[in-house]
Amino acid sequence: MREDPQPQKIPLIFFRTGAGSEPVREWLKGLPEVERQAIGKDLLRAQWRWPVGMPLCRPLGNGLWEVRTDLPTKRTARVLLCLYRGHLVALHGFIKKTRTTSDEDLALARKRQKELEP
Repeated sequence: MREDPQPQKIPLIFFRTGAGSEPVREWLKGLPEVERQAIGKDLLRAQWRWPVGMPLCRPLGNGLWEVRTDLPTKRTARVLLCLYRGHLVALHGFIKKTRTTSDEDLALARKRQKELEP
């Protein structure tokens, strides 16, 4: 009789620029604690349940995903990430102000995603 494998947590890392900064980590640090905790909880859920579907995660195409967090402050946050070498990489985070994700936010995440490739 086969046992189900234990769920594996996929490590989450923050995208690091060539200069060594971590924009998503810095963005998170600038948010109120209650918002940071809500986003952190959703990122943790994504790590344990990957691949996750809606309503937590939505595929944006070409390996890019968004983790969707409704904040207790009635705002909405998104963290855009990709799977790279067995890790989830947080590429970009922002507070959503419109119904659709802006082209600028998507372009920034895709640019960072390309920078992961050597």
